[in-house]
Amino acid sequence: MTTVDAAKTGDAGIDSAVKESDAAPGQASGIAVAAAGDAAATTAPGGAATTAPDTTTVDAAKTGNAGIDSAVKESDAAPGQASGIAVAAAGDAAATTSPAGAPATAPAGAAPATPDVTTVDAARTGEAGIDSAVKSSDAAPGQSSGIAVAAAGDAAATSGAAAGAGAAAGAAVGAAAGAGPSGKGQAPTEALKVAFAYVGPVGDGGWSFAHDRARKAMETALAGKVKSTYVESVPESADAERVFRDLAAQGNKLIFGTTFGHMEPMVRLAREFPEIKWEHATGFKSGPNMRTYDARTYEGAYLAGIIAGKMTRTDTLGFVASIPIPEVVRNINAFTLGAQSVNPSVRTKVVWINKWFDPGRESEAAQSLINGGSDVLLQNTDSSAPLQVAEKAGKYGFGWDSDMKSYGPKAHLGSSIINWAPYYTKAVREALDGTWKVETNWWGIKEGAIDLVNIADVVPADVKTLVDDKKKAISDGSFKIWKGPMLTSEDKEVLPTGTTADDKFIGSIMFYVKGVEGKVPTGN
Repeated sequence: MTTVDAAKTGDAGIDSAVKESDAAPGQASGIAVAAAGDAAATTAPGGAATTAPDTTTVDAAKTGNAGIDSAVKESDAAPGQASGIAVAAAGDAAATTSPAGAPATAPAGAAPATPDVTTVDAARTGEAGIDSAVKSSDAAPGQSSGIAVAAAGDAAATSGAAAGAGAAAGAAVGAAAGAGPSGKGQAPTEALKVAFAYVGPVGDGGWSFAHDRARKAMETALAGKVKSTYVESVPESADAERVFRDLAAQGNKLIFGTTFGHMEPMVRLAREFPEIKWEHATGFKSGPNMRTYDARTYEGAYLAGIIAGKMTRTDTLGFVASIPIPEVVRNINAFTLGAQSVNPSVRTKVVWINKWFDPGRESEAAQSLINGGSDVLLQNTDSSAPLQVAEKAGKYGFGWDSDMKSYGPKAHLGSSIINWAPYYTKAVREALDGTWKVETNWWGIKEGAIDLVNIADVVPADVKTLVDDKKKAISDGSFKIWKGPMLTSEDKEVLPTGTTADDKFIGSIMFYVKGVEGKVPTGN
């Protein structure tokens, strides 16, 4: 039997263990599973059945694969011991092999095969095959019922008898149906299928990386109740609709699109698939089964601006911008306003690249800004390229969306990060408990979604204190970034003295504030 450190590997580790199992032909190979309340026994070297404290017991009739997932993550076997999940029909007993690897045997030495255990070729079928076998299992009352999973070419050895006799079902992986009054199996409760579409690669170190890290945190928080998947590098083009349609066809009941350009295809498909819940990041369109969510990234940009205004020597900041939409424009403005709050002489230069993730273009834009006199850079793009360029040029920069210090440790002044985990956990939990409803969610520092982290040692202590004070004031509402008097770069008053902008105003900002050079592009 292959031993899996389930607490670390989860389903992925089980899949891997199944494929990599190298048990000799005729030996049991797999992971043991039995119903709650049953005795999970291992076979001692002498053949005596002993209780296996390292085998997690799951009530498969109640939890199904979701319960197995949860048990895998919660398993805590001591090093060197077999770690598995026991799953069988209610009242049955299942046994795993002993730590020494001896095949499971019944107390009386019964033949190692039971007709009520389905054998699945995991190397070919994967989880889909296991799911199918789980659903088709139909053990009689009091009999051991499971799914034996062996590596290709291995023999899945089990042994079984009546429950009262302490029958063993070794090498079993499978949620056996609980025996009801009729003796028929009950279908297990399936985990909620949730899908994510990322605009960039998960390895971008920024935007998509932050979303994927949050997806994993959500799965951990809701262990056993949800099964999530993702597709990376989904473009903001017609091809996005094909991806979302495929995710819908796969049976996902909650689908997240994580970039502005996914909005239109999601709106169309939400109408076509009304039984699916849709969530769109950074957009403004919703429907009966589609809602929006966003992060107040401008709060982090403002805090970064405070540091930039104190650290600049040329009074010229640089901003590498992606797509000219309100989200990006207000981040440019917030960065500038933060800097001006401590250094009124600051001005900001902007270079647009019209893409979210393009390290080459991001690098060129950053270098152009440095050549133009900018000595502190911030970006609203998805890679760490601008920070790396600043590092090579001996200038300063910031991380964006994720902590990017490792990409340019000398240049790095801090990272404005997004923590999507609280929101994703909330949204999925609502889908699970039936409280999900259409609404607009825009979270910031107050909700734990935005922060400025890893502030560099080179930043003076009084500046760090100022940042902390502003962070607290933004959180408790005592300080407002968008307040009058506020002028555009063309000296037009957009907020009179004494007024504070509401979310409608903030969400539609498409102008530069005074101090930002140039004009906002009118198209791509």
